[in-house]
Amino acid sequence: MPTYVFIARETGSSREIRSTVEAATEQAAISLLLNRDLLVVSIQEKAGKKGTTGGGKVALADLVIFTRQLATMIDAGLAMVQSLQSLADQTSNKVMRDVIRDVCSRVEGGDSFSDALQKHPKVFTRLYVCMVGAGERGGLLAEILARLAVYLENTARLRKKVKAAMMYPTVVSVVAVAITIFLLIKVVPVFGDIFKSFNAELPAPTQFLINVSQAVQSYALLMILVAGGSIYGWIYFIRTPAGRHFWDASRIRLPVFGQIAHKICLARFTRTLASLVRSGVPILEVLQIVSQTVGNMVMENAIKVAATDIERGESISSALGKHPVFPTMIIRMLTAGEQTGKIDNMLERISDFLDEEIETTLSGLTALVEPILIVFLGVVVGGMVICMFLPIFKMPEIVSKTH
Repeated sequence: MPTYVFIARETGSSREIRSTVEAATEQAAISLLLNRDLLVVSIQEKAGKKGTTGGGKVALADLVIFTRQLATMIDAGLAMVQSLQSLADQTSNKVMRDVIRDVCSRVEGGDSFSDALQKHPKVFTRLYVCMVGAGERGGLLAEILARLAVYLENTARLRKKVKAAMMYPTVVSVVAVAITIFLLIKVVPVFGDIFKSFNAELPAPTQFLINVSQAVQSYALLMILVAGGSIYGWIYFIRTPAGRHFWDASRIRLPVFGQIAHKICLARFTRTLASLVRSGVPILEVLQIVSQTVGNMVMENAIKVAATDIERGESISSALGKHPVFPTMIIRMLTAGEQTGKIDNMLERISDFLDEEIETTLSGLTALVEPILIVFLGVVVGGMVICMFLPIFKMPEIVSKTH
């Protein structure tokens, strides 16, 4: 449907509103605005693509707030259009505001809420749309939205934990590299000029450091180009199917960090699976959605193969148990869930257990990394300082050799 840009005034407050609305014709757009108690001042069709989100993405925190507030409003008995209009007016994020208004216009035009959300794939994932669609079909939209909000909140909390754990080592590493480069470019050459006046052979560590400093100064631009080209080449490689499969298979085998990455993918898998199963989405569609949201190509391929086995009549636990990427503990708990008919509760318990495991591992890793990085920084900077002052400590020996 075409999009119309309009200027209108509210009948009660005479407040001017500038926004967009989607309708089949201009008259239909005016009718929609009149139903919202808006008097149209001017209206014209907008050029370009319809239903875009302004080219930007919405932060997960904004999506959580939108979902939680919409669930509360729907549960309180407010109409969908009225709820969306209210959320659009109070949202500070411009992209999110435009998306909500577009969704509201589509719902007013007769589309279902899930169909309207589907027009904005940058904001609402397929998981989100499918759960909303299941809620609409079952008449449990408020409950499904509340579950979605909990799911998104857990996802956001896990992301914050991982980012917080990685922030300290990242900052310290950047500082260490910056200090090292500064010493090599600015400080070491000064000492090199002083030691050159001795006309004597310098200690091997000092001479090595001076040679490194000269190499950095002479080939700094080439090193930057090589480093940038290597990073670009690696990013390009892991974006290809073969590269992504190689990286996803390698990173879950890394010591310590691989365990964390593997558990994060498993937690995402179990929580998404639990949310979709509890919402009443068909199991084959659930597995197809989960395979696209798990974030690891090895697990994605395993889930797709398992979906084929399930379609042939196998149970979920036996189909997933064929793939070593899923630990035995998870398979056994899935088997127990299938036997008791409470697989969604069992999956949720697994995801909570994995979250605790991730948090414990991250806390231990942070506590271990801090002293290691401090020692590393001390060794690098302290070693360079010692190398520079080594000739001064051996000054009598150098002077005697000179004479």
